[in-house]
Amino acid sequence: MDLDVFVSAHRAEWDRLDALLRRRRRLTGPETDELVALYQRTATHLSLIQSSAPDPQLTGRLSQLVARARSVVTGTRRASWRDVTRFLTRQFPAAVYRARHWWVPTALLSTAVAALLGWWIGTHPEVQSTIAAPSQLRELTRPGGQYETYYSSNPAASFAAQVWTNNAWAAALCLILGVFLGLPVIWILFQNMLNLGVGFGLMSSAGRLDTFLGLVLPHGLLELTAVFVAAGTGLRLGWTLIDPGPRTRRIALAEEGRAALGMAVGLALVLFVSGAIEGFVTPSGLPTWARITIGVVAELAFLAYVYVLGGRAARAGDTGDVEAAERSATVPTAA
Repeated sequence: MDLDVFVSAHRAEWDRLDALLRRRRRLTGPETDELVALYQRTATHLSLIQSSAPDPQLTGRLSQLVARARSVVTGTRRASWRDVTRFLTRQFPAAVYRARHWWVPTALLSTAVAALLGWWIGTHPEVQSTIAAPSQLRELTRPGGQYETYYSSNPAASFAAQVWTNNAWAAALCLILGVFLGLPVIWILFQNMLNLGVGFGLMSSAGRLDTFLGLVLPHGLLELTAVFVAAGTGLRLGWTLIDPGPRTRRIALAEEGRAALGMAVGLALVLFVSGAIEGFVTPSGLPTWARITIGVVAELAFLAYVYVLGGRAARAGDTGDVEAAERSATVPTAA
């Protein structure tokens, strides 16, 4: 493409679009039609320049022009309770449902790794000795020891807030760092499974596995599910870079990235629930069966939410991405 010839041929159209956008008075019907047509042509011109003869100064000018025109053509839009309802009943559960082929295997494999680590630590005293001194291990695992008092070490509200913040941050990291081919996600996930395996192994070697499960299961079922969803989604985002499918790599990454960011908000709400259970239910005086039942009910409710609402929304075409009107305009890349 001869950029000078292209600019000379279309400069008048860009100037006319700029003039229409600067109008203080309301545009007439014909002027509005003209503005829409010029916006569409200018967007196409911008795409052609970006793909064939990128020029930073010209690209910057046309990008601003297209953005201004798009705000006039599509109008400004404010978030409303309708958006919140749509996100909670369609977008978020659909995104989790669509990612199930990633996070379900992630959950199964991670649980197996944690169980294997727990068995290895619990049956090998020499491994336990590398974790801490025998006196420290006894202090950790004895009745009333640190494993039990951990959940009541702070006031319930502040403890729940701290747990929620830490877990939400870990989930967000899994979603964000997935773009690096998923490698940081695997490391974060392994660290979580290692911590779980250490507790499992040490408490089982002390003959107190039932106590450990009674402390972990009430909040851990929902908490770990949220972590697995975040990790699986992060891994899928990393795989998108390798195999974007029929979409271009940029479009695929943008679509999956927007869905992942939305999922971070939804998972923060899920982790808020698990944090509240960990802060108020886990250290409570309720019988073990009652605490575990609360955790199981919360987990089943989330899975039903994903597979019923999410499955229905996904089958209706919802991908978890933002609505089409809120995405960047897609324009042709060739004349």
